[in-house]
Amino acid sequence: MSTVVSADPLRSSGLRARFRKRIPQAWRTPLGVTGAAVAALWILVAVLGPVLWPYGPLAQDFPRLEAPSGAHWFGTDELGRDVFTRVLAGAQVTVPLALLLVGLSVVVGGVLGLAAGFFGRWVDETVMRLTDLVMAFPIVILAMVVAAALGASLVNAVLAALVVSWPAYARVTRGLVVGVRTADYVLADRLLGFSALRSLRTDIVPMVVGPVLILATLDIGTATLLLSGLSFLGLGAKPPTAEWGSMVSTAVQNFDSWWLGVFPGLAILTVVMAFNFLGDALRDAVDPRTAGVLGKAETR
Repeated sequence: MSTVVSADPLRSSGLRARFRKRIPQAWRTPLGVTGAAVAALWILVAVLGPVLWPYGPLAQDFPRLEAPSGAHWFGTDELGRDVFTRVLAGAQVTVPLALLLVGLSVVVGGVLGLAAGFFGRWVDETVMRLTDLVMAFPIVILAMVVAAALGASLVNAVLAALVVSWPAYARVTRGLVVGVRTADYVLADRLLGFSALRSLRTDIVPMVVGPVLILATLDIGTATLLLSGLSFLGLGAKPPTAEWGSMVSTAVQNFDSWWLGVFPGLAILTVVMAFNFLGDALRDAVDPRTAGVLGKAETR
């Protein structure tokens, strides 16, 4: 019996050690764990949706402008709707649209950046001048102009945000490709008969994915702020859609009822901070210099 009892702690400690080795040190930092947990929580809220809602987000069955209480954790709004339910329902709008915006920006900017960096010449000049043109304007102002020209809606808000978001990915991708395309292994594969498409797919894209993924993770928070800002200005979601930016905009008209703007604003804040923490942890995990520093700190 004594042998079995003494072996169990050793076995459990060995399992913990193997588990810790499989997870990079950067993912085990407090900020990395916190960011991953909060981001996963909001994604889960967006996926589960009505399962978590205590009431209907459009139900007007309660007293108007009631302060937070046991029955209504976040209070009620000017139409008697439960604010807690609407904040949860807003996750189904804001979080997926922010992820969609970042995904589209990565695709559009990544493809153009790959083409500009790999082929160079007139392709490079055309793409880079186009990015300069877009980035010459303030991001929010240009997004407002595009959204106003297209018309106020969530789809048009995403398109307007896409117009101002893709140049960053094009520039980063182009810079990475320019640094890799003259590497010996790339030139050797081209001499062996690799086509341009195959060389891009096998030699260059794997070297670009890491930094672009880090930028995309960090940019999810920016996308959330941009889409919420457009809705706040009346260029995105329209009532009665439960969207965090439009909820904060409505709260301005009822400034004395602090809970109307505080809780949607906290939802935006937590999403932005969570993905920023997650992006920082991902950068530290990918960067070998930072990983080495973390590893030395952990062994002390």
